[in-house]
Amino acid sequence: MNKLEEIYQFNKRLLEQLNIDYQEWQHEPILDFETDERIAKELGWSGTHSKSLFLKLKGAGYALLLTDKDSRLDSKGVKARTGKRPSIVSNEEMTEKIGCVPGAVCPFGLPTEIDIIIDTQLYQHSEILYTPGKPDVTFAIPAAQLPAVLNQLDNQVLEM
Repeated sequence: MNKLEEIYQFNKRLLEQLNIDYQEWQHEPILDFETDERIAKELGWSGTHSKSLFLKLKGAGYALLLTDKDSRLDSKGVKARTGKRPSIVSNEEMTEKIGCVPGAVCPFGLPTEIDIIIDTQLYQHSEILYTPGKPDVTFAIPAAQLPAVLNQLDNQVLEM
């Protein structure tokens, strides 16, 4: 089983174990926001598109910022939560560390030493869309269930 399939299967098991009512779509690979918006329109998605930014923390360590697709990296906010200055990791380093492809970073199923920083604005939406590793699959989960998903993970979760 390749790494993207492992991430996908982890996400399916996670949501099923938590009895989360999720939706799943298969489509052409989404690796950029333009394709994401076009497919969203074609398939009638109404949820909030999430964005997962894989970050390197100055000194040591990594983190993933989970936010909405229109938000920019809040470096000061990340530093306030982690105590370290963040920078966006190169595509090559990201793929090596977490196995995801650029443009389709999955927020769940990361190595446990990677902190997850959650933009609490995501909790205000009704539904969150994200890629479960495979760029040709999208999951939608109720935003109200996001804390349950995060609590099930072994990663440290920081709210921002």
